[in-house]
Amino acid sequence: MEMTAKDLAAALGGTVEGNPEARVDSFAKIEHGKPGQLSFFANPKYEEYVYTSKASVLLVNNDFQPKKPVEPTLVRVPDAYAAVAKLMKLVAGRDKDLRRHRGRCRIAWSAKLGRCVWVGDFVTIGKGCTIGDFTKIHDNVTIGAGTKIGKNCIIYPGVHIFPGMIIGDRVILHAGCIIGDDGFGNALQPDGSWQKIEHLGNVIIGNDVEVGSNTTIDRAPMESTIIEDGVRIDNLCQVAHNVVIGKNTAIAAMTGMAGSAKLGEGCVLGGQVGINGHITVAPHTSVCAHSLVIGNVRKEGTTLMGNPAIDNKAYLKAYAKFKQSSEE
Repeated sequence: MEMTAKDLAAALGGTVEGNPEARVDSFAKIEHGKPGQLSFFANPKYEEYVYTSKASVLLVNNDFQPKKPVEPTLVRVPDAYAAVAKLMKLVAGRDKDLRRHRGRCRIAWSAKLGRCVWVGDFVTIGKGCTIGDFTKIHDNVTIGAGTKIGKNCIIYPGVHIFPGMIIGDRVILHAGCIIGDDGFGNALQPDGSWQKIEHLGNVIIGNDVEVGSNTTIDRAPMESTIIEDGVRIDNLCQVAHNVVIGKNTAIAAMTGMAGSAKLGEGCVLGGQVGINGHITVAPHTSVCAHSLVIGNVRKEGTTLMGNPAIDNKAYLKAYAKFKQSSEE
């Protein structure tokens, strides 16, 4: 990457305030910026670093009004956070290596690979699989028979996709995640033993979904576990059988969702959240970290906190009283 402030403004639909020929060749956090680097300012808590940054170029929102002199050249954009994400994607690109596959992989004759599909070492692609154009499959990936993967996907090393899964376009599966393993289904027998319930369903992942490293999404006993378009799931999460996650929901690390839970669209779950099985969570619900949701959430836009989770304002009032009593 080597770009001038003028180039950046053109690529991001922004305007330059300062030297349009200021050059950058790498990214840095605003507190660490050095000459030749690009930083961005989007969170007010970091404003002090705007005035001390040595970065050559700083992306800022259009409405930012500095209170002191600023050394870097400013590139003003509508949304600095979104702009830097777009720029990093442009710089990183998606490696469209024209090699169809390397020699050390196993691809069934009946599998259908689209244009410019890239397959790394020690990959197994089962019978009847379909892989869309420009998808890249890294080393040590297993794709079970009959699985369908869309266009422009990235499957990172060590991912295991079980037979019969359906994955949309522009999906990113990070290293070590597992799509379609058996869910945790067991029936208690009269003698106290457990009888395993076979899982014959699948997982359906929509378009533009990203699944973090070592996350597991279990297939359903029947029908499907469904991850709708635009969902973001962090590392080390557990999505159990028959769960439905609504579009554009974001789930932070170490969150667990029990079987048949249903999340509405646009929900945000903090780290280590637990969602009880067989409940429905209304769209645009936010759940704070370490909270446990044990019952249905019927009101859209609710923010929950605690274990069990309740309305965050009620929780904070209760906590204030608890803290007060503990100090007496």
